[in-house]
Amino acid sequence: MLIGMPSPSTHALTHWDTFLINFRDFVFPDGHGHGYRWVHMKRFHLAPDVPDDRDVLAALMAHPEFRDTYDGAGVWDEPRHGQWWSDRITPDTYLSVGDETATDVIRSWADGGFGVPIALANRLQEAVYATIHQATSRYALGNLPDDAHHDYGPIHSEFHELVLVDRGSGVLTVLVAADD
Repeated sequence: MLIGMPSPSTHALTHWDTFLINFRDFVFPDGHGHGYRWVHMKRFHLAPDVPDDRDVLAALMAHPEFRDTYDGAGVWDEPRHGQWWSDRITPDTYLSVGDETATDVIRSWADGGFGVPIALANRLQEAVYATIHQATSRYALGNLPDDAHHDYGPIHSEFHELVLVDRGSGVLTVLVAADD
C-alpha cells in the first residue's frame, strides 16, 4: 500500500440499503406460527480494488453499520454486533462456506421442522437463496466464546449470520436470520 493512500477499511464499503423479511407478515397453516423469526439483510456497495476477502471482512467490521444488535434498536455507537462485543469478532471469526452449506443453514432454520407458507418460500427464494447462490464467496460467523457476549446478550434463541461477497456485481450482503 502506498503511503498516504486510504486503507481498504476506509473506502471499501458504502452502505446501500437494509431490509427485513418478517415471518409474522405471512400466514402459517396448521397452527404453526411464525416463531418470531425474521431475516435482516444489509447491503453494501463493494469497491472493486479490495484485494481479498479478509480485507473485505475487516472493512465490514470497521463500518459503523456493523454495530447493530439486531434487536430493533438499530446501529449503536457502542461496540456491539448481534449478541457480541464487536471487538471480539475478527475476519478469522468468519468461516468460509459453500453455496449448499449456506443455503442449508438458512433453509433448515426457516423451515423450523414445519415448512413455510408458499408466499414466504417465494420471498426467501427471491431475496435470500438467490443472493447466496450469486455470491462469489460466503462466510458464516463462527462460534464465539461465552465471554464474548455483551452485557445483555444473548437475546436471540437462534442467530445465524452470513456475509455474502459478490464481486461480479460489487455487492456485500450481511444476512442475519434469527428468532426473538
